[in-house]
Amino acid sequence: MNTSSPNNEREPLDFIRERVAEDMRKGAYPDGVVTRFPPEPNGYLHIGHAKSICLNFGLPQEYGGRCHLRFDDTNPETEDMEYVEAAMRDVRWLGFDWGPHLYFASDYYEQLYDWAVQLIKAGKAYVDDLSDEQIKEYRGSVLQPGKESPFRQRSVADNLDLFERMRKGEFKDGERVLRAKIDMAHPNMKMRDPLMYRIRHVSHYRRGDDWCLYPMYDWAHGQSDAIEGVTHSICTLEFENNRELYDWFLENLGFTTRRPHQYEFARLNLDYTVMSKRKLLQLVEEGYATGWDDPRLPTISAMRRRGYSPAAIRNLAERVGVARVNSRVEFELLEHCVRDDLNYRAPRVLCVLHPLKVVLTNYPADQVEEMEAPYWPHDVPNEGSRRLAFGRELFIDRDDFAETPPPGFHRLAPGQEVRLRHAFVIRCDEVIKDAKGEVVELRCTYDAGTLGANPQGRKVKGTIHWVSAAHAVPCEVRLYDRLFTAPNPDEGEEGKTFKDYLNPRSVEIVRGALVEPSVQMDAPDLPYQFERLGYFWRDPVDSKPDALVFNRIVALRDSWSRQAEPAVTRTAPKAELAPRPQNAPGGQTPSPAEAKPFTRPAAPDLAAAYDRFTGELGLAAADAAVLSSDAALVRFFDEALAAGAGARAVANWTCNVLAGEIKGRSVTALPFDGGAFGQLVILVETGAITAPAGREVLAEMLRSGSDPRAVVQTRGLQQIADADSLAPVIAEVLAAYPDKVAAYRAGKTGMLGFFVGQVMRSTGGKANPQLVSELVQAGLEQG
Repeated sequence: MNTSSPNNEREPLDFIRERVAEDMRKGAYPDGVVTRFPPEPNGYLHIGHAKSICLNFGLPQEYGGRCHLRFDDTNPETEDMEYVEAAMRDVRWLGFDWGPHLYFASDYYEQLYDWAVQLIKAGKAYVDDLSDEQIKEYRGSVLQPGKESPFRQRSVADNLDLFERMRKGEFKDGERVLRAKIDMAHPNMKMRDPLMYRIRHVSHYRRGDDWCLYPMYDWAHGQSDAIEGVTHSICTLEFENNRELYDWFLENLGFTTRRPHQYEFARLNLDYTVMSKRKLLQLVEEGYATGWDDPRLPTISAMRRRGYSPAAIRNLAERVGVARVNSRVEFELLEHCVRDDLNYRAPRVLCVLHPLKVVLTNYPADQVEEMEAPYWPHDVPNEGSRRLAFGRELFIDRDDFAETPPPGFHRLAPGQEVRLRHAFVIRCDEVIKDAKGEVVELRCTYDAGTLGANPQGRKVKGTIHWVSAAHAVPCEVRLYDRLFTAPNPDEGEEGKTFKDYLNPRSVEIVRGALVEPSVQMDAPDLPYQFERLGYFWRDPVDSKPDALVFNRIVALRDSWSRQAEPAVTRTAPKAELAPRPQNAPGGQTPSPAEAKPFTRPAAPDLAAAYDRFTGELGLAAADAAVLSSDAALVRFFDEALAAGAGARAVANWTCNVLAGEIKGRSVTALPFDGGAFGQLVILVETGAITAPAGREVLAEMLRSGSDPRAVVQTRGLQQIADADSLAPVIAEVLAAYPDKVAAYRAGKTGMLGFFVGQVMRSTGGKANPQLVSELVQAGLEQG
């Protein structure tokens, strides 16, 4: 058993650990340290709870012992099993486990009742008939002593009788309470005859209608600790004044030697958010957040969905430390911890948020070459690369072009050169605009001698990212920012509430983004750095293999403090995802420059189709607007459904994949009908082929009109979805990288994506990625 912190030689112990270390040196707890994390199940846990989780579960790991997970469920009006299950997920996700020590205060109701009877018999508790308002009035103030209730001197017999009748449900809510008899003039107002029980005729989520008499937190808390054998009851500072009452209850029940002791530490308060469960519930219920896991919220489930890792949260808790004085933590520190973790786990890939087409006029039209592109920069000790397809038509980000560049602009401009990341230097020769004068295309030339080399006789200062027009994968990107515009929205200007400081720019939805195709072969939980943009990962709720959605986890650097515009303090709009662009006339699909907000069609037959798609089929309004914009497209979609394909899957493939391939052509010009397209979607939807293989099949269908099942058979594209077939491939990959296997087993678990990628490459992308991820992880952990 340890008697000091593992970091004792390097860093002084905080005051909590000093207390525990001293107790262990004295042999006060020979069976080890016993702590507990005791949330009330009335909301989702947040980043503030994470600090308490790390401390309470961390102490027994350091000094020997155990930590209990106990739900202090004494308020039936606000508690729910949903919150219990969410808290258990969060604690496990942070890397901690309570083993067999899962407890509920509601299981102790009978014992707590018996102890209350014990105090009544000892003349230390009484039934009071005062109302809530009267009790508050009689309590006095910090400067004025309270006065005794006229019911304080009831006899023990009367108190026992009334308390039993309270238990039986003979009185209405609030009609009577049980109070401890301590001292109405005590300088600590918590000791002025505090409430122990109140009447609530409300069903409890675990105990049902067994009880209508519920213990107050202060009465249940310490006694629950004692029942479980807790040694160190660690609370946040708001319970500092409660400690005296905690001790009074235990001492007057006869716990004088081997009993728990309460210690308080400063809670974690984070800038630009709120920690109150009540306020978070308001944001969820009033539609300012999409749910408890909305990635803008400070809940642990939201941070998990956004892409934060458990290691980053634990690192933040360690950096903040354990103190006796409350303070606020800058949001930048949290972001720094997240970046520090992702830097070594997130391979670098290319993604274009706002595509602008580039045509290389001097590059052969029918040529495609591949560049070897490393996943990692030189300062990250990881290995791995992928091959990037390069052809005549590319997309760059619209922000990387300026027709009239400002001074110091080192990206693309007319007559100006720039290097494409991992590729050649190009020069912009001509700017193509549409009828509205908007830039829709750039005609450029490339320097064939600049692949991996500097151009002769001139210096190119800028490097920009790009994707191949023929190979890039459409995706949706969600750019998350801080939820509030003020560091402490709880303390705003007079007359304003915390909601007045909601940030209306806390999320930007980017549809029509393009990402390099290598991501389709990676494990779904692999984070990336989209070069020059930030860190991202697939949204675990909304992203699908054939309709990728990426969340921005964190930007590459803090830009908040450098925003030119003043903070906006008006109320933010309610949570709503931005609509997908409306389809162009004639069954055609628009280019990004032509995209318009979606609308319900005016024509009666198309409007009826729109209503059927959104109502009967449950499609998103944006998808329905695209699919019902033309009668030919409606027929094409219905033919796909008639073939047996799922409506949402067909909508995703039509709007996200087919639209990008046919580039404005009508579906009536395709060499296949909707039924054949539906067969393709079924192949992907049922797992017969992977999504990348589905795109390959679609390309052949567009070229030759072939039956998709025949293409799959001819090209051998069937997905490998059985463990026996994948086992030798996985064994071969693991054997080829023994140093990386050792690194993974030593704790570098972020390398899982590397191994999955190698297996996917070995199978030509045919393996089921989810199955590969599970089998690879099992193989790595067997050692």
